[in-house]
Formats: sequence, C-alpha cells, structure tokens
Amino acid sequence: MYAFEDTIAAPATIPGTGAISIIRISGPDAFSICGRLIRLRHGDLEQLPGGLVRYGTAYSLQGKELDDVIVSTFRNPHSYTGEDSVEISFHASSYVATALMTALLDAGARMAAPGEFTRRAYVNGKMDLAQAEAVADLIASKSEAAHTLAIHQLRGGFSKELEALREKLLDMAALLELELDFSEEDVEFANREQLQSLLALVLDKVRSLSESFRLGQAIAKGVPVAIVGAVNAGKSTLLNALLGDERAIVTDIPGTTRDTIESELVINGILFRLIDTAGLRDTDETVEKIGIARSKKTISEASILLYVADARATEEEILAPFRDLLAMADPKRQILVFGLNKCDIFGENPQKWGGNIFVNNINNNVLSIDKQAIIMSFSAREKIGIQAVKNTLAAVIKDQIGESEGTLVSNLRHYEALRKAQESLQAVQEGLDTSRPTDLLALDLRSALTHLASITGMSIDSNDILGHIFARFCIGK
Repeated sequence: MYAFEDTIAAPATIPGTGAISIIRISGPDAFSICGRLIRLRHGDLEQLPGGLVRYGTAYSLQGKELDDVIVSTFRNPHSYTGEDSVEISFHASSYVATALMTALLDAGARMAAPGEFTRRAYVNGKMDLAQAEAVADLIASKSEAAHTLAIHQLRGGFSKELEALREKLLDMAALLELELDFSEEDVEFANREQLQSLLALVLDKVRSLSESFRLGQAIAKGVPVAIVGAVNAGKSTLLNALLGDERAIVTDIPGTTRDTIESELVINGILFRLIDTAGLRDTDETVEKIGIARSKKTISEASILLYVADARATEEEILAPFRDLLAMADPKRQILVFGLNKCDIFGENPQKWGGNIFVNNINNNVLSIDKQAIIMSFSAREKIGIQAVKNTLAAVIKDQIGESEGTLVSNLRHYEALRKAQESLQAVQEGLDTSRPTDLLALDLRSALTHLASITGMSIDSNDILGHIFARFCIGK
C-alpha cells in the first residue's frame, strides 16, 4: 500500500556496474533526512534551493564516513516526482550502496516500492498514465526505432491525440445531454448529419490508432521475420550470414533444422527478430513434423515472410512451396520477400536466374492474393547481396512507419481500450443510422469516452460534460 506522505529512497543504478552509483530520495523530508547524513563542503543541505549540484561527504548515523558524494537537489514541483527530491552520486561500490541505503532508512526514509517514483509523478500531475508507461518502454528500448516510439509517447504525443479526440466527443456528448435535459420541449440541439460527420472523423482516427498496434508492438519488441522455404534452400546459412555468426547448424542433410531458431539483429535502427524455420515439405519423420508445425505457427505470427529458394532447383520446385506459403500468408499485414539463394552459380551475372519470365511467374502467384513480392537474389554462403537483404528489411518497415502518419500504439492495454472505444463509437454510429433514442446514444458515447480516458488515467464524469455545456450555452439567462 502506497503512503505518499512518506519519504522514499531507492537505488537508481545497479551498484558495481560502472564508475558511479546513484540513490534517489523523494518526499517531504528528503532534504532533512539527507541533511542528517551528508556534510557539504559549502552550505547546509537542508536549506539548499533546487537545481544545484554540491560536493560533500556521506556518513552513517553513527558518524562513520562512507564516501565522498555529489548531491543534486530538486524542489517541488520541479522534480521528476513533483516532490522535494535529492539524488546522491557516489563510487559504485556495493558496500557503500548498502551502507548508504541503510543510513537513509535509519534516518527516516522508506524503501520505495517498484515503480513508486513514477507513480508519484503520475499522482502529482507530472505525467499522465500513458506517459508513465512510456518510461518503462524507454528503459526497455533496444533500438533507435523503439526509443523514438517511447520518446514520442513520453513527450505526450499520444496523449495529445487522445485529448483532441476527447474534446470532439465531449462536444458531441454535451449536445446529446442537452437534448435529454430538454426532452419535454422536444428540442433537437444536435444536428444528426453534423454528428454523423464528426463521428466518422473520430471513429476513423480511433480505428487507425488501434490498427497501428501490430506495427507498434513489432517495433517495440522486435519485428518478427520468418525465414522460410524448402529444405536445403539455405535458410540457416542466410540466418548466419545476416547475424555474422554461426548461430544455426548448417549441413547438406535435408531437414537439419528441426525447430525454430530465433536471434535479434538491429538493422538501421530497427530491431528484428530473425526466425529460422524447418523446411516446408511432406515428411513422416516425427520430430521434423513437429518442427514444420512450429514453422507454420511462426509464419502466421511474422510481420515479414522471407522466402528462400535454391537457384539450382527447377522453377516448379521453387514455386510449389512458395504457393504453399502464399496460402498461409495474410496479405493485409504481412510483407513478402522472395529471395533466390546461391546466385553465385551464375558468376558475374546473378540476374541471369530466370529473367523476366521467372519474375512474372512469381508475381502472378502473389497477385492471386492481391499482394506484391519484393524479389532479390543473393548468396548466403559467399556473403553476396547480404547487405541488400538487410537494407530491404529495414526499408519496408520504415515505409510502414512513414505510412502510419503519427502515433503508433505499442501497449496492449492501450490497444484493448481503443478497441472497446471503437465498438462503442460504432454503436453510436448504428444508433444514428437507425434513429435510436438520444439516451441510448448518450450512453454509448459515455462508454467510448470512458475507454479513451482509461488510457491516460483521466476520469469522465458529468462535470466534464456540464463544463462543455455551460461553456457554449447561456441557458436560462
């Protein structure tokens, strides 16, 4: 149970992993507690204003010298938590960290609960709930793209979009509430055609945000790339070439890969999860059948399907498993990349593999599912064209990011709230189409507002709607 009148303390870094460690203290007694333990070279810590950095020495309550320290001061509300805060920097010794934390607790501080500093920041209005969750996303980011996504949310980009939607919906709700208040007068404040137009705009934006979740989550956690194809096409060799490491076992024996093998790789600032799969073929071998079943599951979950074909095979041997892959693909969300491996057999003219006829045959198959494949050639063993494969993977994701035009949703909780808001808005839309009573329309609209508000932690009550009403109308004046 949180008690916000307490002063809390906790290590902000892992002791022993760098040159310095930091302990953060926040709460009403932060300065007085630290003042009991730290003697500054100049000045009294308890009387210091915020925004200063001072040098001093830390002691235990018994007067034992612990370490020379640097103290940074923050006075409310100008701190991360919105409270009086102190940060103590000291040499990264596990012993000093433990001794200093013990001294702070003995002096009256309480050990902070997980996430309590950020929770206090939220309670004190320093950030909303979506921004608070972005702090964890920022810490967990492994790539430039994931970092950019988290920073956008932390800076309030997503929250501003939600606030704009909220304002539009509150305008709509206010008009409907007015109709309910004057129901006996049979007055229609809300022009139904204008409501339909406004609702369409809001619904389109909510739908766009919810549909961005798959891409947003892929960027945050790593874009899943399924490397698929027939046995001995060179899938494992390609994985090793992309990683620059012997991650997968490579042999001439068909069916060597029996299970999915996954590794992470950052390409041009984007984290990818490369997943080598068992070769697609009919087999009676029990273990290999299990591997192929897992391959099919991986294919269904991947954002990019990188099909690897053997340039030495016949056109039908190449296209048959490719057609099987197309039957499993979801053209609405999956990108198809067709790669002809072992192109080194064509010497200095790797484009000799099949020419326009072969390319047309590939695209004719792909067009059957209203999709276009990206076609390239490479040699995984000889490391020919590997950088082009990497650049292609990064380019298609960057194109998708560019097409998203704004915020990408990466948080599952946000996605679920958006989906519920979308369902409520669709109910309002259906109600307008069928001339449903105003009270039912207002109920669905309130539901949509509640779901959107849950993302940032805002509450929606009658006062919000009344505020919009009285800000726009002079009733009974």
